[in-house]
Amino acid sequence: MKKIIPFTLVLFLCFACKNETNFEQTVKAENISEIITEKPEFAIIIHGGAGTILKKNMTPEKEAAYKAKLEEAIRVGYEVLKNGGSSLDAVTKTINVMEDSPLFNAGKGAVFTHAETNELDASIMDGKTLNAGASAGTTTVRNPIDLARAVMDKSKHVMLSGKGAEIFAEEQGLTLVEPSYFHTNRRLESLKRVKEREAEKTGKVDTESTYLDFYDADIKNAKFGTVGCAALDKNGNLAAGTSTGGMTNKRYGRVGDAPIIGSGTYANNATCAVSSTGWGEYFIRAQVAHDISALMDYKGLSLKEASKIVLDKVAYLGGDGGIVAVDKNGNMVAEFNTAGMYRATMNDNGELTIGIYEQ
Repeated sequence: MKKIIPFTLVLFLCFACKNETNFEQTVKAENISEIITEKPEFAIIIHGGAGTILKKNMTPEKEAAYKAKLEEAIRVGYEVLKNGGSSLDAVTKTINVMEDSPLFNAGKGAVFTHAETNELDASIMDGKTLNAGASAGTTTVRNPIDLARAVMDKSKHVMLSGKGAEIFAEEQGLTLVEPSYFHTNRRLESLKRVKEREAEKTGKVDTESTYLDFYDADIKNAKFGTVGCAALDKNGNLAAGTSTGGMTNKRYGRVGDAPIIGSGTYANNATCAVSSTGWGEYFIRAQVAHDISALMDYKGLSLKEASKIVLDKVAYLGGDGGIVAVDKNGNMVAEFNTAGMYRATMNDNGELTIGIYEQ
């Protein structure tokens, strides 16, 4: 038996050499770039919210400001990944930049509740361990994504809310601020306009049982601006995070999809990492972020195919918004069914793309 194996190997090598020319011709006949694809070392994609974002309503100065901040944010995460840092750190630090900017509905630029306060939500997930952390309804934590990360890393829980979350944040040494830190005139004026429209339609300045802020076409567009990030690092680990101020004119301690694992945020090394933005009530019902991963896992769909199917389901239910995602092979997708979505991507070659409008 021992003599048969070498003899068989010699025959195989001779056959291979004889047919080498035919193999080379086959490769040349096809496009070798389509046969051999190299997996990127790392990748990162971000969003700054989706909604009725039309070029005709955007001044050149405002458009330039958004593009500059998107680039600043994603380059922070890119540098983390380029230097061998984790996807979790890249997601956290990238979102920090957007939370500190008044341009987005997260952190400093958070929208106002009906009571003229700012209540912030965030979540983060580790694709390697499937561990996750989230916070909801905080008013004094400067960077909610840091709180979500602390909940994941330093507690036995997945989500903390309100005063309890703020006590935990203080215990963890996170930066706390006065609630007025989040106030911006731009967001306050938006709230006043929403209240005025609400009063015109109901005949009341304040009502305890109106659903106009959910179903009125004008008012519903006041909720977009959530920020998020999904990343793949050099070790093949995925992570995603999302942060938001929620919906303008929200009441009753309303919580949207952003802090809900599986709705606003999901990451799994076996499939993808996803961050959502849009009409939270529908993204929760559709379990958007997890559903994309599930379609890839159970049906073998591509990231793009799965994302489109899930957002079509959201639209069928009556909601709208978008997602950014990256899969385990470094493929990135920004899918949305609104007029626009603030977004940016960077790959391991340092190639940057920034988008705002549908086209």
